[in-house]
Amino acid sequence: VSLQMMKHAWDNYKHYAWGLNELKPISKQGHSSNLFGNIQGATIVDALDTLYIMEMKEEFKEAKEWVEKNLDFNVNAEISVFEVNIRFVGGLLSAYYLSGEEVFRKKAVELGEKLLPAFNTPTGIPWALLNIKSGIGRNWPWASGGSSILAEFGTLHLEFVHLSHLSGNPVFAEKVMNIRKVLNRLDKPEGLYPNYLNPSSGQWGQHHVSIGGLGDSFYEYLLKAWLMSDKTDEDGKKMYYDAVQAIETHLIRKSSGGLTYIAEWKGGLLEHKMGHLTCFAGGMFALGADGAPNDKTGHHIELGAEIARTCHESYDRTRMKLGPEAFRFDGGVEAIATRQNEKYYILRPEVIETYMYMWRLTHDPKYRQWGWEAVEALEKHCRVDGGYSGIRDVYNNHESHDDVQQSFFLSETLKYLYLLFSEDDLLPFEHWVFNTEAHPLPVFHKDDENKEENQK
Repeated sequence: VSLQMMKHAWDNYKHYAWGLNELKPISKQGHSSNLFGNIQGATIVDALDTLYIMEMKEEFKEAKEWVEKNLDFNVNAEISVFEVNIRFVGGLLSAYYLSGEEVFRKKAVELGEKLLPAFNTPTGIPWALLNIKSGIGRNWPWASGGSSILAEFGTLHLEFVHLSHLSGNPVFAEKVMNIRKVLNRLDKPEGLYPNYLNPSSGQWGQHHVSIGGLGDSFYEYLLKAWLMSDKTDEDGKKMYYDAVQAIETHLIRKSSGGLTYIAEWKGGLLEHKMGHLTCFAGGMFALGADGAPNDKTGHHIELGAEIARTCHESYDRTRMKLGPEAFRFDGGVEAIATRQNEKYYILRPEVIETYMYMWRLTHDPKYRQWGWEAVEALEKHCRVDGGYSGIRDVYNNHESHDDVQQSFFLSETLKYLYLLFSEDDLLPFEHWVFNTEAHPLPVFHKDDENKEENQK
């Protein structure tokens, strides 16, 4: 089914928005997000590996030809370093590792080089926004006192380590190792990492902590850096398990109805709200369970299962059986969005991502059952003639579509669904780590390096 869904999403993108960033499935035209500046083709690059994995060979070939001829980074425009890294660099790296096609390696390294000026700050903590022609960077004007954002500068590690590996240029890995050095030196309030860090002073901004937006993928990348290193990156491992310990102490709570959730922390006060983005953490806890210190493996799996259940409830308690952007646990309300501006669903993958990890790590059939419920809801409410659209209010009887088919729907949501219903030997976890945009990157196996050494 996810294969047919992918075909519908891709064919309509190709028909109505080819070469543009994203598709507007209702107006049947292209959509350009300012996150990518004037770089075009986000959906093509983001979907490459999904097309490959689903064996959509014709489509993959067309996509590859577009990349060869048309993917251009010489644009005078400001881009989000984070979004371009996870979608474009990640997508190209993954396409290269899966297909072996040199064009993807070449383009990934070329783009990586274009991103390097973002690190030209007093601390080496990169800017959020970069003009890739002039090399001038700045931060989001709304971010606490000119700060960079934890999830943004903390979600470069996997891709940049691979860029060094593929280019033979150590600078990429050095840039991300330096970020970690800066973080290690800093005092953490209660062992937690605030979402804001000033790249000039090297000091934290506001003491807000979130495992959802602004924080989320930083924690994911600590764990995955360790896994991708074939469990040799002890520093990443320690930072991850220490962070989980602090998260458990200060942010994880149980509602009166027995649902475990992850709250947000604002200068010591808890806001009892959980974002859809935070739902990725169920899969993260389960993925990290195996290496958990002092016999905590079962506990981490259990934590993953509880987060998965809470996030399933956030879907189940809506009219459309699709989860809202954020849901609350206060005033007798549990796992329900109480604010109009949090009731939307933009085809996000995080809940399905957690189902996929929980299925692979426990093989409890309920995760496939829950994934199937999501498929039915997507088909019923998000599928339109011209592709798939997000929804403005999941509690309503009638769909009000937002008219955007996000590139991550093809990259993540459909890929995680496909993996949820595939055998475990498709992209097995011992050989592959998924970047935060679901782009698989190979684990650096220790024996591979010995082989390389011996060949020199």
